[in-house]
Amino acid sequence: MLRPKPGAVRAAPYDERDRASHRPSASLREDTLTDLHAFVAGLPKAELHVHHIGSASPRIVAELAARHPDSKVPTDPEALADYFTFTDFGHFIEVYLSVVDLVRTADDVRLLTFEVARDMARQNIRYAELTVTPYSSVRRGIDESAFMSAIEDARKAAEAELGVVLRWCFDIPGEAGLEAAEVTARLAVTEGLRPEGLVSFGLGGPEIGVERPQFKPYFDRAIAAGLHSVPHAGETTGPQTIWDALTSLRAERVGHGTSATQDPELLAYLAEHRIALEVCPTSNLATRAVADLERHPIREMVAAGVLVTVNSDDPPMFGTDLNNEYLVAARLLGLDERGVAELAKNAVGASFLDDAGKARIAAEIDAYTDSSLGAAAAARLAP
Repeated sequence: MLRPKPGAVRAAPYDERDRASHRPSASLREDTLTDLHAFVAGLPKAELHVHHIGSASPRIVAELAARHPDSKVPTDPEALADYFTFTDFGHFIEVYLSVVDLVRTADDVRLLTFEVARDMARQNIRYAELTVTPYSSVRRGIDESAFMSAIEDARKAAEAELGVVLRWCFDIPGEAGLEAAEVTARLAVTEGLRPEGLVSFGLGGPEIGVERPQFKPYFDRAIAAGLHSVPHAGETTGPQTIWDALTSLRAERVGHGTSATQDPELLAYLAEHRIALEVCPTSNLATRAVADLERHPIREMVAAGVLVTVNSDDPPMFGTDLNNEYLVAARLLGLDERGVAELAKNAVGASFLDDAGKARIAAEIDAYTDSSLGAAAAARLAP
């Protein structure tokens, strides 16, 4: 029975410690590294934890900054690399909010959304649940209906033109308190305003000092309206925050969940109930949630039988993308191509895509894996 418990750096995906077996104990041959990079690049993928604003590429951020010259955000894409170097999680939030301030019109919203999908298509991402924070936009003066129309127009264009299926998670910015929760919940449940692509309801921002139970009434409303619960928890706080997300917010997946490994009972619960963790290794390193990748708890999560998905969080801000995150995870977990393909299918299975869509992408992953490995075997046998 579930019960509460008592009270910028880019990660290099491979080095001499790389491995290429399903089992973490096996070693990776040097001649497989290029093959694995190529395999990951072509692998059909789903992404479950990636933020709308945080996915703005330097090119798009620079274009938005040029549109709004009163912002302190650099207009030079190269200067953005320094701007996106974070000293800690608090500094990351400060920089993140400065980019949020660049999205001031419905046209900005539409541009950002479609360009994020374009970057996903380049990585062979077939499906993504994009975390959107509508409160940040409407409080800056964007009309609510215009905001919804902008993301929906971009969503439909992305599917038709790029082959990327987008769905939305409406996210409460925790640092903005209960006012933001009320606005976000209202936008998520109001008929005629709620967008067609909305599937889930989340909670992000700082965790320290932002207790999860206070948001229970808003999650209850969202769940009653048919949305799934996917709060961030345990990224920069201990396992009690994850317990709170499970008990108070009825989390079906947990964003990050980095501290879950500090509580064996919590790990066992997550594994037994197949509650997926949305793991973002490079993000955790960049925000100093983990000291270094070698100490990232993803190994312990997998060893405990927890369903782990790999995600990029705010990829351009952290100098990464989903392909790189798969390579990081492959090294940490000791995965070969089939192991990486199974990791990709974890994300598909843990998604809120309909059963037919899940089956389609999973079959595409299997077909791609068989074809790639078959071609590689044939090439090795060729004279």
